Amino acid sequence: MTRYILAFRGGMPNSPEEGEKMMQEWNAWMDGLGEALVDPGAAMGKSRFLTGPGKEEAAGDPLSGYSVIEADDIDAALEIAGRNPIFSLGGSIEIAEQIKM
Repeated sequence: MTRYILAFRGGMPNSPEEGEKMMQEWNAWMDGLGEALVDPGAAMGKSRFLTGPGKEEAAGDPLSGYSVIEADDIDAALEIAGRNPIFSLGGSIEIAEQIKM
């Protein structure tokens, strides 16, 4: 099995009620992953983007969190990520294979 990092971007709730609903959906998604969920990850706060020493630029949707999963291949990882509730709030997910060094 290969590990994949799911980098969540955007998709932040606009109200406490929306946040509570999102957390219920998120927890159900994680519970449904079983052993495929290697690291539940963490949510992220405000971020800044550097393109070099002292070179700060605006970026697209900021990183809002991450998780690490195991899957047979990238297509299986995409299928797992595609069930995540972040899309209901306009967020996106970048899926990257974690390379063993």
